[in-house]
Formats: sequence, C-alpha cells, structure tokens
Amino acid sequence: MTAIADRPEVSRDLAPPRLAKEPPTGAQYLESLRDGRVFYLDGKRVDDVTRHPAFTNAAHSVARMYDSLHDPAKRDVLTFETERGTRSHKFYKIPTSSQDLFEARNAIAEWARMSYGSLSRGPDYKAALVAGLAADADFYGEFAGNVRRWYEKVTDDVMFVNLSLLNPAGDRMKPIAQQRDTYMHVVKERDDGIVVRGARMISTGAAFSHVTYVSQYIPAAGLGADDKDFALGFFVPFDAPGVKLIGRYSYEYLAKKVGTPFDYPLSSRFDETDYSIILDDVLIPWENVTAYRNPEVVNGLFPRDFAARFCFHACTRTAVKLDFLCGLLLKVTDMNQISAFRGVQASIGEVLGLRHQLWALVGAMAAEPDPVPSGEPYVHPNIRYALQWRNCYGDIFTKVRTVFHNLMAGGFIQIPSSAQDFKNPAIRHWLDRYWKSATLSAEERVKLVRLVWDEFATEFAGRAEVHERNFSGSYEGNRVETYFTGEALGDNDRLRAMVDQCMSEYDLDGWTGDAWPRWQPVEGAPAHT
Repeated sequence: MTAIADRPEVSRDLAPPRLAKEPPTGAQYLESLRDGRVFYLDGKRVDDVTRHPAFTNAAHSVARMYDSLHDPAKRDVLTFETERGTRSHKFYKIPTSSQDLFEARNAIAEWARMSYGSLSRGPDYKAALVAGLAADADFYGEFAGNVRRWYEKVTDDVMFVNLSLLNPAGDRMKPIAQQRDTYMHVVKERDDGIVVRGARMISTGAAFSHVTYVSQYIPAAGLGADDKDFALGFFVPFDAPGVKLIGRYSYEYLAKKVGTPFDYPLSSRFDETDYSIILDDVLIPWENVTAYRNPEVVNGLFPRDFAARFCFHACTRTAVKLDFLCGLLLKVTDMNQISAFRGVQASIGEVLGLRHQLWALVGAMAAEPDPVPSGEPYVHPNIRYALQWRNCYGDIFTKVRTVFHNLMAGGFIQIPSSAQDFKNPAIRHWLDRYWKSATLSAEERVKLVRLVWDEFATEFAGRAEVHERNFSGSYEGNRVETYFTGEALGDNDRLRAMVDQCMSEYDLDGWTGDAWPRWQPVEGAPAHT
C-alpha cells in the first residue's frame, strides 16, 4: 500500500488565490459539455449532448441559468464574491448564519423559477454536497486538502456536479461484500491513484453535468468492516477513460417526434435525464479521492454533511413548483368559472396551504440552523425540518395531482391530437366552437390544458411523480431515518421525558407535589368515571 505522504496531491497545500473572474456564460457552459464523454441513447453513442435533438433544449435550459448569473437585475440575488475574488452562485457559499441561508434560499428559488420547479438537479443542487464536505473537511482525514481544493474549484467555476450514491438493485438478500460483480468497489491501488469498477444508479442530470461525486449511501445499516473495498468517495469527470453513461429514453426526443412546444411545453425543454454510470476500471487520481476504504467516513457523509443541505435546496425548489401548480390550478378553475363553488374553494385552499407549508419549512430550516459537526463556525439548515420535508413532499405532490384530476374531470382529456389540428382549416372552426371555455378561446383553453397534461399525464409527468416521491429516499426509509435522527439527537428522549414529567405529578393517593390542592374525593361521587 502506498504511504500516505507519498500519494501525489493528497497533502498539498491549497493553491494560491486565483485572479478575479466571472462565472461561465451559457455559451461557455455548453462548450464545456463537448468533452467526448461516452454516452448512449437508443443503442447509439451521442457525440454532442448540446446538439443532439434528444437533449439540446434541456441543455439550453441549463445554459439560461448560467446566463442569468450575468444579468444585472439578478446578480445581487444570485451571486456572491468569494475570498479568492471569484463570483459564484450563493448556495455554493459555506454559510455562517441564518442570513447566509436565507440568501441561498432566494438564489435557489430564482433559478428554480426558470424551469417552474421542473429541473430538480440543476447546477446548484450539488452545491449542497461540496459546501457540506468543505464545512466538515477535517472529518475526511488525510483527504481534507482534496475536499477543500475541490470545493474551491467547484465554487470558482460554478461547476455542475452530479451525485452517484446508490447501488444497482443486485440481490438484496446478499451482503454488499458478496456483490463485487455489480457494486462499485476498488480493484487496484496504484502510486497515482485507485482503479474502481462497478455501476451507480440513478444519476439524474448526468447528461448536463461536468463531474460526478461517487460514494455509498446505505440507509440505516451502513457499510461494515467487511465492506472496505466499497467504502470510497471521489470526484470523477465524465470524460474520464472507462466512464460510460446509459439511461432511459428522452422525453424531449419524444416530444419532438410527436408534437410541438404547444403540445409538450415542459417535457420538450426540462427533461433532466436519469442515467446510470458505469465505471469500467476507471483510474481515480489520489487528488480526486475524499475517502478510501473507510466505512466510518462514508457512512457519515449523508447524515453529517449532505442530508440537511440537499433537503434545503429541494424544499425551496418544490416550494417554487407548488407556486406554479397553485397558479395553474387557479387558471384552470377560472377557465370554467367554477371557483365560486365552495367545494372548489376548499380544494384550492388545501393546495395553497400545502404551498405555504413548504415555504414555512424552508424558512424554518434557515431561521433555526444547526452548527456543523466539525465545530467550525459554519451552519447547516435545521435537520429536523429538513427531514419533515422528506416525509411530506411525496404525498403533497400526489395530493395536488389528485386535486387537478378531480376538478378537471373529463375536461382533462378534451384536447385535440396536436397543435397541427388548429392549423387545418377543415376542422379549425369546429375546434373554435366546441373546445372553448367560459373565459378562453379554444386555442387558449387547449394551450392551458396541454400544460396541465404535460405536468400530470405524459411520460414526462409519470417520471416526475416517481422522482418526486422517491427524490430523497424510499417512503418508509425517510420515516425510519426521522425516527433514528430523533434518537441520535436526544429529541425522542425529551419527548418521553415530557410524559414522565406528567405522570410523576400524581399517584394512587393524588397529586405528588404542592402545585394543586390536596386531592379530596367528592362525597357521593361514583368511584370510577
């Protein structure tokens, strides 16, 4: 085994401060994706994700986010100046106060509004990871310098970082150590790094990312002493030799084949892709490693440095999505003038309340932050409120979808086959007569209903619901982690103690203290009530 001191880059001091620079523009971001990565769709290799018809609109949707960093009207909301004189998105900043978190929330929301909450894994999402790692860098021991250096690189370049934490399905009855044929693990140690093999599922946004962070997330049990070869953490660029991407079909591609933006206004530009990453004997240089054969460190990544921050980002993004869905619901109910009915008002009020709940949760995460585990003068969003977002949001999204189904009824599917029907004079007059609403022309009504359809009924919509319900873990797993977090933080003991306090105030003979008058049974009262 190579001695720690001999490993290149691991112990190197931080690089000198860089010259002041601005974030990448949208054009520069698109150019950065033309890196020769090995990427497949429909059985064929994709040569350029920025120009392929399956991905170009989504890539340009992300490019718009980078361009907004240069918009004078949004610069102060979106960006901050680092100690190195560079300018970056505010969620990349390691926060030291509630004010920092509120400013980060506003920056996250500003970007989320550009996709109406549809792009869940934008460039700022994994700022949750890199800033979390850097705030707790010493926890990563010999690789602390790597953690800090990667944080500075990602922040200075406003990099789009992907995350790969989950193993393929494999055989859930077998322990991890017996699944070397499938799960990611180290196969060789070299002077210049480690060689890894295996796969990771599911890396949302991988098509549009610069680099992925690979580690392990095993809920509850974690990695054990026999799993050291699997206990890794590292950054790997997508153009690294041996990295391959294979994933599901593109809904943007489907929209272009069967319709227009009028028919598929969301899926035609906001499909963020879900890809699996294959690591085919990939060399990871030592300077890119953050954990090596260390189960304790890998098990600590999620609860110590990532959970609260990714929930903070996700809660903000989904609150923006609920803003959009509330507006959509109001437009739909106004369309047929049904919002005057009490039952409809109750449904709208319920959805508005769910929207308020998400904004309240993210506000509480920022207002009552937790200190980071390292003891450094940094803060994380409040983990208790973060976990409640994990518990409630999947059900919220499904509830909102059900409200749309109930209120729109058959009108939900009263739509022509495509925008082309409106361009055919032979049938346009029929559409104009029979497809209008109380307040909208046929074209305006169908445009609105197609937007609802793309949000809740297309393949893009089906994937969105699966994603929203499982975005942060399984239904049961999220709630189990809330329980165990309560045990670990002492919350559950404090709740138990409250009951103990109540029960200590009385016994078989009456009150045990002096706060209440001595117990005197009322003469003639029944013995038991």
